[in-house]
Amino acid sequence: MTRRSRARDVAFQVLYQDDLNPRGNPAEGDQYIERRLRGEKLRAFARELVTGVRRNRAELDTRIEQTAAHWSLKRMAATDRNVLRLGAFELLYTDTPPRVTIDQAVELAKRYGSGQSSQFVNGILDKIMHASDETQMTSDEGSPKSDVREPDSGP
Repeated sequence: MTRRSRARDVAFQVLYQDDLNPRGNPAEGDQYIERRLRGEKLRAFARELVTGVRRNRAELDTRIEQTAAHWSLKRMAATDRNVLRLGAFELLYTDTPPRVTIDQAVELAKRYGSGQSSQFVNGILDKIMHASDETQMTSDEGSPKSDVREPDSGP
């Protein structure tokens, strides 16, 4: 497992705990990250993911439910729900390449979910990715996400 994959894994575990214990102390998640990851860059990455999902959870949940036809978040397995939140956050708010984000989410689903979790997660995140691409192309400014760095296409 790569180091960033490990950071995603730890972030997923914190989010899963948040979901199952909504009255828990958020500082415990930070302590967990501190104990489980070595290196400040990895800790910062995991914290960014956890903080971002927590901050944008309502929007992420709405986006996931709109995309997952006939599936409410309550009907989804807690593991799938939190892998989807994490993946949707990375797709919508970070500069991680979309295919990397989806691949990493699918790996988390394989590791923690049921036999069909990886296909379920892949399908929903792929739809979110394509919807996000369409939104970017039809925006008034036509510019990509503010924190995404486009490769230099040359002269």
